[in-house]
Amino acid sequence: MGEFSAVTVGEFSIDITNFVGTTLTMRLALGKNHPIPRLFQVPGPLHLEHAFFRRAEIATAGSLDYWIASCRWSYERYSASGITRNRLFLSYYGTDPAIFTVHEKHKLRKELGIDDKVRLVGMVAFMYAPKWYLRQTRGIKGHEDLIDAISICLEKGLDIAGVFIGGAWNNAIAYEDSVMKYGKKRCGERIFFLGTRMDVPQLYPDFDVAVHPSHSENLGGVVESLLACRPTIATRVGGFPDLVIDGESGWLVPSRRPDLLAKAIIDVLRDPDESLIRARRGQALTQNLLDVKRTGKEIAEIYKTVMKEIEEPAH
Repeated sequence: MGEFSAVTVGEFSIDITNFVGTTLTMRLALGKNHPIPRLFQVPGPLHLEHAFFRRAEIATAGSLDYWIASCRWSYERYSASGITRNRLFLSYYGTDPAIFTVHEKHKLRKELGIDDKVRLVGMVAFMYAPKWYLRQTRGIKGHEDLIDAISICLEKGLDIAGVFIGGAWNNAIAYEDSVMKYGKKRCGERIFFLGTRMDVPQLYPDFDVAVHPSHSENLGGVVESLLACRPTIATRVGGFPDLVIDGESGWLVPSRRPDLLAKAIIDVLRDPDESLIRARRGQALTQNLLDVKRTGKEIAEIYKTVMKEIEEPAH
């Protein structure tokens, strides 16, 4: 599904959007009283976390506007903001589980020249420059927080290396450069920045632990690391807790706390048996909830539900 699309169900059409900007544009262009129902599949919770943007988005909606939250946090936030349950749905973005579950180890270690005794702490995420209007001082994906956590682990004597995969988003080259300089300053030669890669599924198997230190997120990269059956640490934000259940399928820590992030990394690496047990649970959970065959059926049922509400008054 693209940024904006339309689906026909029987004699009716539904306009569908996936981003806040296109959603607001469509609503303002059509007006609140336009007869075609509009369905907003919410990509993430960021705008909902800030009262001004949340209220502005909801204020543009009319009686035929509907929402598909793609994590439980967003669903509950809309509900608490007065959106009635008959106009609100929950369905995760689907994926093909096989993409991250059929790859062998050692490709990444061979590339970097790192043997098995060095434990790899990995992060996969684009680098988003801080937004001044949201009062951000660090990037929203938390790269600096993980760098600080790795530095703490190195100070404690752990034989680890940090691997960061993902380049600058939206041409944020200066920010990417600042992150790399900060990483080298804090961690020396024990940190690697690989930029944007097209072979991420082949690199994940060499991670001893995958870390997702975001300050705001939907499900994000935890989908990939859990499907790859990698021990996963994430911050307790947005949709992460839907898949990373603390103590069961992974480890959750507060955001912006490198000290607690470091503690979780140490816990994972010191108990590989428990780490693998949690990773396998997370893999099974993610394969079930995000299988595109399942989510495709969910979206089809949502379309039918919306059209039924529109059709019934005519009878």
